Amino acid sequence: MILTAQALRKQYPRGEQVFYAVDGVSLTLAAGEFVCLTGRSGCGKTTLLNILAGLLTPDAGSVSFAGQEYADLDDKALSRLRNTRLGYITQGQSLLANFTALQNVVLPYALRRRPGNPANRALALLEQMGLGSAAAQYPASLSGGEARRVAIARALLPEPELLIADEPTGDLDGETAAEIMRIFAAIAEQGTAVLMATHDTAAARYGSRILTMRAGRLVKVGGGRGAGT
Repeated sequence: MILTAQALRKQYPRGEQVFYAVDGVSLTLAAGEFVCLTGRSGCGKTTLLNILAGLLTPDAGSVSFAGQEYADLDDKALSRLRNTRLGYITQGQSLLANFTALQNVVLPYALRRRPGNPANRALALLEQMGLGSAAAQYPASLSGGEARRVAIARALLPEPELLIADEPTGDLDGETAAEIMRIFAAIAEQGTAVLMATHDTAAARYGSRILTMRAGRLVKVGGGRGAGT
């Protein structure tokens, strides 16, 4: 398994009460799986994704990536994991406004130097996303769907084993959302595990497995319609 989570719990104070954003969640994710996490806004999806990405420490439970427990990694090691083996696409606009599309895609290399020139792979990814001609453009001149595809290319630059996406189609029209979902399905077919949170039931059907979250808990597990259908 690429990702294994056991009995995760994250709580926050709400007045004199305790609010469980994540309450006893366990899940696994294998290479090449495309899993969609559904549920209403406020049900805990983003908190869970942040825990699974190592950005947030749970109050209880454990997460392991390819057999490596997050609890055994310090901040530097977790940051290296996210920069090399795990791609994360956050909600909303995440591109740097003063960077071109190409510069945004190569950002993981700027944050963590490694051998080689990332420009060629970045350009190839932009071509794959249908944005080869937009490499020199700035985010302000891109449509919402184009900006989202640049963010996907950036997350894929390090060739991650797991791609996590939080509501990647939430602000897109139906046709553009379907295009993004087909990209994710193709990524999974190539062997990268994909975990996507969404409240869009049409988008969720592209997943090979659907998890439904309510009030911090996983309450339903079902099959999606699969890629390309």
